[in-house]
Amino acid sequence: MKLAKSKNRYCPYCRKHTPHKVSIVKSGHKRGSLKRGSIARARLRNQGRGFGNKGRWGSKPSKPKMTGVKASKKTNLMYTCEVCKKSHLQNQGFRAKKIELI
Repeated sequence: MKLAKSKNRYCPYCRKHTPHKVSIVKSGHKRGSLKRGSIARARLRNQGRGFGNKGRWGSKPSKPKMTGVKASKKTNLMYTCEVCKKSHLQNQGFRAKKIELI
């Protein structure tokens, strides 16, 4: 899907319609496997191993299997006002396989 690099939109800070620069927000970083409270770190401390009640690291009830997958992620567009330079996100994302700013 092709989107314009700038668009006239309502700015909640200026309280009027102004030209906005459009940018795609990238997804944030994932938590590391050795963060506090992680199962991998607990296994290194020998928690949830051996005999007896494993407590928090014991067997969990089975969850229903998810069938089918989504073909694409929802977009996360950031609009930056060219007058006051403040940014705000779009109201609602939409699904598209590929987004290109032209």
